[in-house]
Amino acid sequence: MEKELSERANAPRRVVVTGYGAVTPLGMNAAESWAAIMAYKPGYQYCDKSAAGIKSRFYGLIENEPVLKNVPAAIRRRLPRYARLTLASAQEAMKMAFGDEHPEQHYDLLDCGAIMGTGWAGQDETQVHYDDFLRTGMGSPFGCFFSMPSSATAAVSLLWGLRGYQNTTIAACATGTMAVGDAFELIRNGRAKMMLAGAGESLRSDSAVWNIDVLGALASEQGEITRACCPFSLDRNGFVLSEGAAVLCLEDRETALARGATILGEICGYGNFSDAFDFTAPAADKIARVQTIRHALDQAGIAASQLDYINAHGTSTPLNDLNETEAIKMALGDEVAYATPCSSTKSYTGHLIGAAGSFETIVCLQALAHQIMPATCNLNNPDPACDLDYIPNQHRPAQMKTTLNLSFGFGGANAALVISRGQ
Repeated sequence: MEKELSERANAPRRVVVTGYGAVTPLGMNAAESWAAIMAYKPGYQYCDKSAAGIKSRFYGLIENEPVLKNVPAAIRRRLPRYARLTLASAQEAMKMAFGDEHPEQHYDLLDCGAIMGTGWAGQDETQVHYDDFLRTGMGSPFGCFFSMPSSATAAVSLLWGLRGYQNTTIAACATGTMAVGDAFELIRNGRAKMMLAGAGESLRSDSAVWNIDVLGALASEQGEITRACCPFSLDRNGFVLSEGAAVLCLEDRETALARGATILGEICGYGNFSDAFDFTAPAADKIARVQTIRHALDQAGIAASQLDYINAHGTSTPLNDLNETEAIKMALGDEVAYATPCSSTKSYTGHLIGAAGSFETIVCLQALAHQIMPATCNLNNPDPACDLDYIPNQHRPAQMKTTLNLSFGFGGANAALVISRGQ
């Protein structure tokens, strides 16, 4: 009996999603963003930055500043834009998860934590405030916090008094998925019972945009919006840079059910392996990407054939889309890969960089809730080498139980999450 109790106590916990929030170029919350995808509305637009020596012409920008209700000025004034977007997303997630209640009504706050991520943090504010100092001789005393990658994590922890595990994920375009995956592992292994996890990004200044544009990574299309972001298309020519944030509330399933929470889905498996190959190009051997997918499936305890839908990284760059297609085939086997529908919702959002993976995790949850697979927009001229079922241009109603979210980042970061309906 004692052995049985010990084994039960040490068994991996099931991890569920009870809330989520997002601020993207598609909408100021997760529901608006999903509705825009369903209406085939892109979140990016034409913007000429040629005067700054920038070649790319399309960007996903958020017009409005998020309303940070009930956030003390001592927190709010120290936040760069990416962190404000992140905090607004966290507020939406917490409202969805707890309503008008507070986490301490159900948890010891030492069991509650936060992992927020970003790829490039508050570069815009850092540059602006230093320029202001040089011009006026006066500088903001909060400049340090604007450039601090952990400012969003600190703000989330402070606002709700989350005194448990805290960390900040920085892994370029895989950041958001890794934040959710690491939080999943913490709860699964008993280190935490409730975690807020996600990421934010906002790069609007000419200097920040130029830094990426000069690499040749951004879309080179000069005028036609349907060719600016067209994943898996023969016309693809780089990614559209966007700003945004997305945060999820994860909980231990037993505790969430005991408090009467609504279960929105379950994180079942997580993979994270490194290319260790190049700063920007994916590894030609695809070993790490394949292992990332297989490990996530193994941890979830499912066969590849049980996947109903894959939300691909799908950046609309020549190298990634082909490499990703080949990696999926290698990981799942050709027969299963060709039979599994995939799509890239970056064709609507553009690339949210650090926040891409956490937002696309929310997309997977919304797809499961509505039982509809979002299409890959602008896929009018498919690349014959990218020959999987990438759901071109028309959303597809389907019965789904299990999805896979893929994210790959500069520096060889690879991450995958298996997400189910959470029965």
